Amino acid sequence: MRPPAAPKRVTLAQVAELAGVSVMTASYTYNRPGRVSEQARAKVLAAADRLGYAGPDPSARSLRRGSTRTLGVVLGEHLNYAFEDPQAASFLAGIAEVCAGRGYGMTILPVTGAADDAERIRTAAVDGFIVWTTSDDDPVLEAVRAMKRPAVVHGGPAVRGLALVGIDNRAAARAAGAVAFAGAERPAVLSFPLSRERISSVSSGTDPAGVLFPVTRERLEGYRQAAGAAGIAWADVLVAVCARNDAAEAEQVTATLLAAPEPPDAVAAMSDQLAAGVVRAAGAAGLLLPDDLAVTGWDDGAVAAELGLTTVAQSLRDQGTACAYLALGEKPVSTAAPWSVVRRGSTRH
Repeated sequence: MRPPAAPKRVTLAQVAELAGVSVMTASYTYNRPGRVSEQARAKVLAAADRLGYAGPDPSARSLRRGSTRTLGVVLGEHLNYAFEDPQAASFLAGIAEVCAGRGYGMTILPVTGAADDAERIRTAAVDGFIVWTTSDDDPVLEAVRAMKRPAVVHGGPAVRGLALVGIDNRAAARAAGAVAFAGAERPAVLSFPLSRERISSVSSGTDPAGVLFPVTRERLEGYRQAAGAAGIAWADVLVAVCARNDAAEAEQVTATLLAAPEPPDAVAAMSDQLAAGVVRAAGAAGLLLPDDLAVTGWDDGAVAAELGLTTVAQSLRDQGTACAYLALGEKPVSTAAPWSVVRRGSTRH
């Protein structure tokens, strides 16, 4: 048996015919009520109620005026990441603040490497795009550029024709690494993924040049320079890659590192979440911070203050705000975001 056909949408013309008014009068009832008499308006609304007409199609209205009054945020993560990751949530809050002030909405477009990612971009009913940091080879970048709408990338990569907002990750990692590796003999780095495949791994002296995520690449290069300045060969530095920015995974990875015959005595983590996992693993192993193990994080979120982490401070909320202004075709105060190293008790002084 065939399923029943979907009911046809009632048109404004049908409402106007039943009400005995022109289509323009019916249209004005919804869009410019001040130009319609009370008597005509009552007829139109009564006819609409009788026919089950809910009002003009909002998408069609957006097409007519050439604007949806919505920004699209392209997030290369599963949708729940936007709500569970503290820094992603802060970034989105910055965007939302600008949107609210301009009477705009915000649509999150999660892309996860599926075949329809580019199509999701092409069919998005938005006025501009904000791309959360992604990899050099992500096809959604070209899809966004091809839309010829205002667009901005957060963190990287740099794409011709698209604005870029972020901090100097290499310089910040170099500064954080200098603090983390001071007095260390066996330093390690707890890293974000190296490619979109998000493969967990542990190796020595990972070559930053081969990393496809610009943020990860620049931070590894900064740590490499910090190790060299401390007299430590990069080939002797362990780089443990976590598939996700997840404290539980970081704790498991760190526990494995600490159980080795020559465990690290310093760990520079690429986020406070990862650093929190390091701190838990150190506590479970009976190690004291910073005497037995120095630890640095990144972002200066609430967990960094709670755990007394030395960390790189940056405002993802302010960066989200800057991205929103650019996606709206406005100029932010600056696209080069500030950062600083906040020293606390997790590192040697």
